[in-house]
Amino acid sequence: MFRHNKKQLIYFCVVVLTILLISSLTQVLKSPALNILEYPLGLVSLLKHEIGGIIFYHRNLVLSERLRKENDYLKQKICSLNEITLENKRLEKLLVFKQKSPYKVIAARVIGRSSDNWSSTIIIDKGSYSGIRKGLAVISYLGLVGRVAETSEYTAKIMLISDSNIGVAALVQRSRQEGLVSGTLGSVLVMKYLPPEADISPSDLVITSGLTDVYPKGLIIGTVVSVGEEFSGLSRYAIIRPAVNLSNIEEVLVIIR
Repeated sequence: MFRHNKKQLIYFCVVVLTILLISSLTQVLKSPALNILEYPLGLVSLLKHEIGGIIFYHRNLVLSERLRKENDYLKQKICSLNEITLENKRLEKLLVFKQKSPYKVIAARVIGRSSDNWSSTIIIDKGSYSGIRKGLAVISYLGLVGRVAETSEYTAKIMLISDSNIGVAALVQRSRQEGLVSGTLGSVLVMKYLPPEADISPSDLVITSGLTDVYPKGLIIGTVVSVGEEFSGLSRYAIIRPAVNLSNIEEVLVIIR
């Protein structure tokens, strides 16, 4: 039994000495070993970093593309919703005006402009099938738009009051001064044949006088911007800003008479 314990003691001492020797050698060889391994370990670390960057770059690229598409879709969705909101507001105003209007009217949507007379004619989506015929007055909730120039079964061409061939019998609402309003093919109208003593001033409201069968009395035409005198000195004229923005009108009402 003593002999067995002695062997275990010797074995234990050998193990302890071996551990101490290895520990000493490790401290001695630590710096040279690390110096030798520094470059390959750094290279491995760099490669690992670059490979990780490539993997993450591809993943981020895919994610960025997906987010871009989602963003474009949401922008389009918001744009569509804004258009619907604006259209609903216009139609609501048109409906209120239609309900309060003393005239029988047909609502129509502007679907185009004539290629041969872009600035002074529009095309609407209602025609003779809906009871629209040539010569009827066309308005919006803001005021006078023009008159029906041509019709087909399902569409009609509207000549705007900005057309120089149109003449509308009109009067100044404040002073009751009468004149003739016609288009200039531009953004303004002109009221002609005013006497030298005509009582008319900037900001005066001009309405239809009802002296022609086409346009009922009292429709708003526009507001006086300025007043001038003809070269002959025998009459005056007034420049009028239309109540309706004729360049971007989208819905109209046709007065049925």
